[in-house]
Amino acid sequence: MADGRRRQLNKVLDQLTSENLALLAEFADFLRTRQPEPEPDFAEACVLPRPPDESVIAAIRRLSKSYPMLAKDDLFNEASSLMTRHLMHGESAEATIDRLESIFKARYDLWISKRDL
Repeated sequence: MADGRRRQLNKVLDQLTSENLALLAEFADFLRTRQPEPEPDFAEACVLPRPPDESVIAAIRRLSKSYPMLAKDDLFNEASSLMTRHLMHGESAEATIDRLESIFKARYDLWISKRDL
């Protein structure tokens, strides 16, 4: 941010009430989430090894770290569906994690194929 803009913003901030500062912080956070995420520079996944007796939640975290280049919104929709099957319908953690790994790998393969175009 340019120094002139920063000074202007600080001047405005000094004049706001604490309630308006809180609103501004919320709005700024909202604007930050709307920014497009920069495309990662890396194309290779670094798949972390699956530990024994891993929970489904831990697997989701591990796979998210293994594939940081993938858009999380769609993946988490699918992951939550699998989590429901695991918790509500009794699908084993191992089977659920197998499915999660397949989904992440398929999304990664799709991401790579789009990059190669």
